[in-house]
Amino acid sequence: MDVSRQRSAASGDTERGSGEAVERGPRARTKRLMLETATRLMQAGVTPSVSEVAEAAQVSRATAYRYFPSQAALVQAVVDEGLGPILTWKSTSADAERRVAELFDTAMPRIEAFEATFKAALKLSLDQWARRQAGTLGGEPAFTRGHRVDLLQQAIAPLKGHLPPREFKRLAQALSLIFGVEVLIVLKDIWGLDSRGTRSVAQWAAGVLVRAAMADSAIGGEMTPSAG
Repeated sequence: MDVSRQRSAASGDTERGSGEAVERGPRARTKRLMLETATRLMQAGVTPSVSEVAEAAQVSRATAYRYFPSQAALVQAVVDEGLGPILTWKSTSADAERRVAELFDTAMPRIEAFEATFKAALKLSLDQWARRQAGTLGGEPAFTRGHRVDLLQQAIAPLKGHLPPREFKRLAQALSLIFGVEVLIVLKDIWGLDSRGTRSVAQWAAGVLVRAAMADSAIGGEMTPSAG
């Protein structure tokens, strides 16, 4: 889910604060209106086009496309909004298992809160895949996903240098199977678990994977995993 942040071209609409560019003025308000409108539509289960968001937000299509030149750019921006604090997650722990647990504790409630948004984004990804397979996607920009890759590698960072690179990568890949909206689809939609049960299974599986990776590389004695 790599998101391209579009900045206002007018310097008068941008101020500096805390080291980051902060958009101000009418253009920023229009962009915010479009993001809020798109989020509302996606939370209702719709994967809107730029034109549909423009109509719902009562702005011109030309204006809408200046901010979001494609459906993929729009959906990526909405997903970024939905992820919110997950994208800035940090841990001070040196224990990989604890760090993974902390990441899941931060991410799971947010993913559930924006479940409909992330499912709508997943639908776009699947629709684009189907059209690409059929040769009908044309030049439409691809909706890309991938924040979980960096987040999970950051979570297991203490194992770098202890696990061989191939096994480090494999652990991150295995964790990615239980991190994201897909875990809700499996555990809530298919298995019928509630939120508490879903989080419990995901956390348990994550801990098992981390401990198994450490045991496979015989580093359990070097780095004692957390009791959680």
